[in-house]
Amino acid sequence: MKALVISGGGSKGAFAGGVAHYLMKDLGRDYDMFLGTSTGSLLVPHLAAHDIGKLYNIFTNVQQHDIFSVSPFVQRKKGDREFVSIDFVNSLWQFIRMKRTFGESKSLKRNIRRNFTKEEYDKIRATKEDVVVTVSNLSMNRVEYKSIREYSYEEFCNWIWISCNYIPFMSLAKVDGYEYADGGLGCVIPIREAILRGATEVDAVVLEAEQMERSKVLGKNPFSLMLNLFGHLLDQVEKNDIVIGKLAAKNKGVKLNLYYTPTNLTENSLIFSKRLMTKWWAQGYEYAKAKHESSTTAE
Repeated sequence: MKALVISGGGSKGAFAGGVAHYLMKDLGRDYDMFLGTSTGSLLVPHLAAHDIGKLYNIFTNVQQHDIFSVSPFVQRKKGDREFVSIDFVNSLWQFIRMKRTFGESKSLKRNIRRNFTKEEYDKIRATKEDVVVTVSNLSMNRVEYKSIREYSYEEFCNWIWISCNYIPFMSLAKVDGYEYADGGLGCVIPIREAILRGATEVDAVVLEAEQMERSKVLGKNPFSLMLNLFGHLLDQVEKNDIVIGKLAAKNKGVKLNLYYTPTNLTENSLIFSKRLMTKWWAQGYEYAKAKHESSTTAE
C-alpha cells in the first residue's frame, strides 16, 4: 500500500504541490493513503481527489485575506524582495478583545469548505484507502490523527482547518471541550503514522532543506523573535519525526523516499505571495523530476 505524506510548512506547501504534480501526473504513481500536517492537510484531500489543476490554482492564487480574518502581519515590498513585520494595531486589538492569539484564521475555514466540496469528499471515501490530517490536542497534551473515514464532511473540513492553525498567530479551536491547534506542534511529518496504518511504500515531502544549518537573522522585537523561536522548535520536531520515520521504515521493511526542499525557501511561511508560490511549485516539480532522473541513471 503506497502513501504520500506531506509535512507542515505554510506557504511552502506550493513546493510540495509541485513534487506531487510530478509524482502523480508524470510518473503515474497511484497512492492508496494520504497523510498531512498543517499545509500538508490542505494539500492531501485535493491530491486524493486527483485534481492537481484545481490545487495549483488554489495554492498559486491564495492571498493573506484568504487565510486571515485578522492578520498579525504586515507585508511590504522593496524592489523584488518582500519584507514582513508585525501588525501591532491588529495585535493590540486582539488583546483589547481579550483574545488569546495575535491573529484569527476564520477566512481559511471558509475557504476550505469553498474549495473542498462534498462531492470530492464522497469520491475520496469511495476510491481511496484513507486521508488523514494531524492535529494537536493541547488540552490533553497529545497528537491526534483524524481520518476522513471517521468524520462527516463538515467535521473533516473542520479538522483540516484546525491542523493549519499555527498558534499564537492563528485561531485556537475547541472541539468537544478540548482545545486544538496546528498538528505541527507535535508532529510535523507523520511518516511513522503512515507506516502504522499499513503503508509498505512512503513518499514523504519535507518542506525544509535537508541540511538545516544556516545563520538566521533573529527578530528585532518580541513578536518577530517569537516567530523565530517557534520556527526553531518546529525544526527540532521535524528532525525527530524524520529519524523516527526512518527507524519505523527500516524495522517494517518499508521503502521510504524523502523529498526535501533544495534550499531554504523563506523565513516566514505565514506570508502568502503569488509570485513566490508559483515559483516554488515549479521548483518542486523540477526537483522531483531531477531526483527521479538521477536515481534512474544511477541504477
